[in-house]
Amino acid sequence: MTDSVGERASEERAPEERAPEERAPEERAPEERAPEERAPEAGAAEGRTVFLLAHTGRPAAIRSAELVVRGLLRSGLGVRVLRYEAADLPLPPEVELVDECTPEVFDGCELLIVLGGDGTLLRGAEFARGSGVPMLGVNLGRVGFLAEAERDDLDKVVDRVVTREYEVEERMTLDVIVRTNGDVVHQDWALNEAAVQKVSPERMLEVVLEVDGRPVSGFGCDGIVCATPTGSTAYAFSAGGPVVWPEVEALLMVPISAHALFAKPLVTSPDSVLAVEVQTGTPHGVLWCDGRRTLELPSGARVEVRRGAVPVRLARLHHASFTDRLVAKFALPVSGWRGAPH
Repeated sequence: MTDSVGERASEERAPEERAPEERAPEERAPEERAPEERAPEAGAAEGRTVFLLAHTGRPAAIRSAELVVRGLLRSGLGVRVLRYEAADLPLPPEVELVDECTPEVFDGCELLIVLGGDGTLLRGAEFARGSGVPMLGVNLGRVGFLAEAERDDLDKVVDRVVTREYEVEERMTLDVIVRTNGDVVHQDWALNEAAVQKVSPERMLEVVLEVDGRPVSGFGCDGIVCATPTGSTAYAFSAGGPVVWPEVEALLMVPISAHALFAKPLVTSPDSVLAVEVQTGTPHGVLWCDGRRTLELPSGARVEVRRGAVPVRLARLHHASFTDRLVAKFALPVSGWRGAPH
């Protein structure tokens, strides 16, 4: 079959006269090539490794993981993946597989890329905190305040990682101690919140709140959320708490459905120690840390929450303000806004 007139004309034109999609990859300028077609910068990717964590139960996560892995490998970066996740992912043989997600397996990794919804991102935060490696989240769920990119931004994610065009910020965490009869029986941590909740739907949980060693108020309720500024847009937000900008250092204490006249959300110093005491004679409660780790609280238990000693490091691609992120995530109506005069 002979070539069409258009095809012959395209071949006869000089490369710079053709549209980018008509040129061979080697004829295109670097910025015109797809990420997988670009050559790595000299020395930029040598010896660099990225850990990838994905929600393999989501078809979108599987497709996204494949695109990210192939883009990173073509750019000369190494990729490390959990072996049991790799079984569900169509990965090339160059990917390094590890059996357990211990802090040691992150040695040599400059970044942890997490693909999934809020639950997967919080799972990634556990690994990021334990290893000190910054986490870069790609949201495949609904809101995804911890995520830095959406599923349509995968090419940009690969580009920014390869060229190291990202910044790292630290987010406050919580250290949690549970006492019974004065003895420490459990220690935990949280990035978003530590929530003390009732177990029995037919009965309220009777608690007394304490800040810095002094009692504040006691009442029956469905629970109490102790949160960081990062967690102010999560469970604490649903319970009626304030939205706190991430750069503000503070602790939050937010009652859930309290049966009391004074049951307002409290915002305290980041150096405060918050405590929730489950009253004796009340049904037992339960402690949830980031909705992932749980512990039953017997009657008389005491939960102490303070600023965490180890922060979680997040990689940021954008310089957009938190205000813009808030508006975008919640689709807030801002039509009619005029702004300050210049």
